Amino acid sequence: MSLSNVFGIAGSAMNAQTIRLNTTASNLANAESVSSSVDETYRARKPVFAIQPVDPLKDPENVSGLASGQGVQVLDIVESDAELRQEYNPGHPMADEQGFVYYPNVNVVEEMADMISASRSFQINTEIMNTAKQMMQQTIRLGQQ
Repeated sequence: MSLSNVFGIAGSAMNAQTIRLNTTASNLANAESVSSSVDETYRARKPVFAIQPVDPLKDPENVSGLASGQGVQVLDIVESDAELRQEYNPGHPMADEQGFVYYPNVNVVEEMADMISASRSFQINTEIMNTAKQMMQQTIRLGQQ
């Protein structure tokens, strides 16, 4: 693996963490939204990550499909199947015929932890790119001496 691959790997990780942060922001923004039916209620979303497959045009010798440095891709964003919060509140304008309102299945504490984790991962990958850049600059300077 060459040093230049680091930028693609770290870049793919930064892209994945940006998507993770966006879904977390969406979940937090909708955490207290109210609905009068189960079908209309917002459900928490999570991105699904996977190893980026090796491009056979870039690495024709790799028969296994896996390499030491590939990066990450977002396969999908899935909705949580956890139970929705149901609250009996017959005076609420959004209450259904039985007097229930429904809240999303967003766990705010879990979302905050995801937000911090995504932010730290993004920062780490930024540092990886900076370190790779410094190493390349040092290599160039060696050739100039």
